[in-house]
Amino acid sequence: MESISGRARQSAGPATPTEGAAVTTAGAFAEGEPGAPDLAGLRCLVTGATGYIGGRLVPVLLASGASVRCLLRDPGRLRDQPWASEVERVRGDVTRPPSLDGAFDGVDVAYYLVHALGTGTSFERTDADAARAFAAAARAAGVRRIVYLGGLIPGGVPEAELSAHLRSRAEVGRILRDSGVPTTELRAAVVLGSGSASFEMLRYLTERLPVMVTPSWVNTRIQPIAVRDVLRYLVASALMPPEVNRTFDIGGPDVLTYRQMMLRYAAVAQLRRRVIVPVPVLTPSLSSHWVGLVTPVPSAIARPLVESLRHEVVCAEHDIARYAPDPLGGLIGFEDAVALALARIRQARVETRWSSATLPGAPSDPLPSDPQWAGGSLYQDLRELAVDASPQALWDVVEGIGGENGWYSFPLAWAVRGWMDRLVGGVGLRRGRRDQTRLRVGDSLDFWRVEELVPGRLLRLRAEMRLPGLAWLELGVDPDADGGARYRQLALFHPRGLAGHLYWWSVAPFHSVVFGGMARNIAGKARGDGSGERARVTVPG
Repeated sequence: MESISGRARQSAGPATPTEGAAVTTAGAFAEGEPGAPDLAGLRCLVTGATGYIGGRLVPVLLASGASVRCLLRDPGRLRDQPWASEVERVRGDVTRPPSLDGAFDGVDVAYYLVHALGTGTSFERTDADAARAFAAAARAAGVRRIVYLGGLIPGGVPEAELSAHLRSRAEVGRILRDSGVPTTELRAAVVLGSGSASFEMLRYLTERLPVMVTPSWVNTRIQPIAVRDVLRYLVASALMPPEVNRTFDIGGPDVLTYRQMMLRYAAVAQLRRRVIVPVPVLTPSLSSHWVGLVTPVPSAIARPLVESLRHEVVCAEHDIARYAPDPLGGLIGFEDAVALALARIRQARVETRWSSATLPGAPSDPLPSDPQWAGGSLYQDLRELAVDASPQALWDVVEGIGGENGWYSFPLAWAVRGWMDRLVGGVGLRRGRRDQTRLRVGDSLDFWRVEELVPGRLLRLRAEMRLPGLAWLELGVDPDADGGARYRQLALFHPRGLAGHLYWWSVAPFHSVVFGGMARNIAGKARGDGSGERARVTVPG
């Protein structure tokens, strides 16, 4: 277990969820609001701090007075978070029980915000095993409460008929509640917030398709909830009395069909009225591929979201209000939640996205150039050139790569590679970037992940597309003696089996166009003239 930093607390500046309401940094509780929880003196353990909900929950807990410890497979992934110095980070993995030793020591409340969705057909077993390991470690350490965010279960539907995603969420909740540690299980349907997978799916379907032929599930009733209200309930759950060990349905004030949600989204976003024609022939599997083609959400993630919408997901009770009273102005309605999310996107203030989290089993091997790397074949494509521009101008181009800015070479080749990746179940290029100008360690960047970032000097990306091997791309900037800069670009590929070697040699003929063009065009962009020059190339076999 690795401890990196201490437990100081801080608050940041205000945000504005609705006109005239002042709120804390995380936007969950209005200043002076009756019933706003005071968590001073509590130590909270948060799993999934690199994910969408966990990454937003941590600053809310800090602002509420709690001390926070984050459990992570790679503690370095939090390094660039604005609150990183305010939390304790420990290394651990809920899928590897021995790694949890000591992680729960002194913890009062443990938040379980991880799942194995998208890791393959065995994800239900992985989720159950991980929940048992987490619960056992919490019980052994004397944790007073577990808080778990699960999925809203349709009323009257036999568990065998639920989607695998909802069935797994229900089983995890049952394991935690039966652990001997009092557990709060919050059950939510669609979570609305900038960057959430559900919101991105709704947003892109509505914005990109003025006329839609849609599956029949668009007529299913849903009770969505704003992410700010989810955070309110998560924080308030830390103070529930010890006799509370149960599920709570949580949802916003509106019950809508998915069709109504798309039409209302279009109205809030000031789009022309959408024409929606539902048809009964699109199965959840076909629907997920349709969603994967139209939105940045890959079919592997879209499918469980779509399958969860086959049945009505509406709250059966609102008992959570006994422990977390509704705010003075009421819970956030659908239109306000959409307006908030769109404002965050337009202001480039999206703190976390659905793609923030890495999945269990994602590549975690050391960089092949690291001293501990243990041999094997390694293909490289190295390109270097002098750039008549300041190092800062060159770095601004490097840090702005990907997303809407593209990859500065042969756009068709990158687009084709992205489509190929999505066809085999990968993430493709459309994940884009969280922020269009600035990156931080752990950010997803199209089908890459930011593995290392040294501002002004180095950007290292690890490939997350489907490949027969492991791949990295390094972009480096160094000042030179005459005030200009030197650009260094290194692509590394460690093949896996014969397929890996064949893959490298099949794409190698295109490297001069793709990687060479990238180097020249990045240099030209930094100079401001759009021109390029020939790079010095080293391509060892």
